[in-house]
Order: sequence, then C-alpha cells, then structure tokens
Amino acid sequence: MTPRCLAPALPVAVLFAALLAGCATPQGTVVLLPDTGGKSTAVTVDQGGMTVVLDQPYAAAKLTSRGPEAYTSNADQVKAQFGDALGARPVPPQQYILYFVEGKDEFTDESRRAFDGVLAEIARRPVPDVLVIGHTDTMGSDTLNDPLSRQRAEVVRRALVARGIPAQDIVVVGRGKREPIVATGDNVAEPRNRRVEILVR
Repeated sequence: MTPRCLAPALPVAVLFAALLAGCATPQGTVVLLPDTGGKSTAVTVDQGGMTVVLDQPYAAAKLTSRGPEAYTSNADQVKAQFGDALGARPVPPQQYILYFVEGKDEFTDESRRAFDGVLAEIARRPVPDVLVIGHTDTMGSDTLNDPLSRQRAEVVRRALVARGIPAQDIVVVGRGKREPIVATGDNVAEPRNRRVEILVR
C-alpha cells in the first residue's frame, strides 16, 4: 500500500523520501519541518492500515515493512539527509500589507516606512511575481470604493516601478470594500480595511 500524507488546511512543510520497487513495501521517511510563521501544523502518515500523527517540529516516521515507525529528527539530521532537496526549493511566497489614509490613495506614515521591506523581498527573487490587491473600508458606495481600491493598488505599482521593479512583473487588482480584513457594518471607517495587500512570489 502506498503511504499517504494527509495535511490539514494550513500549509505544512513536509519532507518525504521513498524508494518503491515493484510490489515491495514502500521504504522511506516523512519529516514535519517547523512552520516559518510559527503556526502549529500536523501531518498524518498512513501505511498498511497503521497511522502515525506528526504534530511537532521535526517529528518523523520511517516507513517499514511493519508500518510507520515514529521518531524525532532534528535540524542537523534533516540537513544531512535532505540538504540537496531543501536547497532546490523555491523561496516561499511572502505577504505584506500597507495601509492608507482614509478616503485617499496615500500611504500612512508607518506603511511608507514598511515599503522598503517589500522591495528587499522582491530583490531576493531571481524572477519575481508580484500581486497587488487594493481594498477600502465600508465608508461610501461601491461606485466610490471600487476605483479607490484600484487607485491604491496603482500607487503601490507605480512606487515599485519607480524603484526598478519591471511593470510586467506586477499584477494590480482592486476589490473595493468586498473583502474586509475586519468585519464591520456599512459606513464604518476601519483603518485596517484601508489597505493594499502585496503577495510576492
């Protein structure tokens, strides 16, 4: 029976190495890596009707003819066994949020300072792919908020292009007040909803 790794909705960093030969019992290792964002994650290893749950960083299971055998790995062991695979992984996506002054397409002072962090992340990637999504709070109508959210995203795009990011690497979208990060009623001036999300891939 082929081993199955069942992951929850949260992204899980799992290393899996296996050797399959004809109808032989699968042999290999599954290791749960620490989540870079500090979130709790888990993976279930199911082999031959036996199940092992890995729910701690570096929890691991060897796939054997007797079923999965749990053990605890560590950073040095993972590097020794999976160093080449880890080195070949793409840089994971990063998300940034910049906030705007109410009713305007101007950064808040704090977001103006945070903009340099976005540029540094883009510079780390040989072929960056940048998605810029503008949002508003619920003040006003869709007729006002749809173009305002797009204007905010365009402000970010222009700032990125001015700092050397190719325009063709940036996709811009405006979502108006449809996707608030903080749920509110209509006509509520919520600063955290006046934002642009930047996904760097």
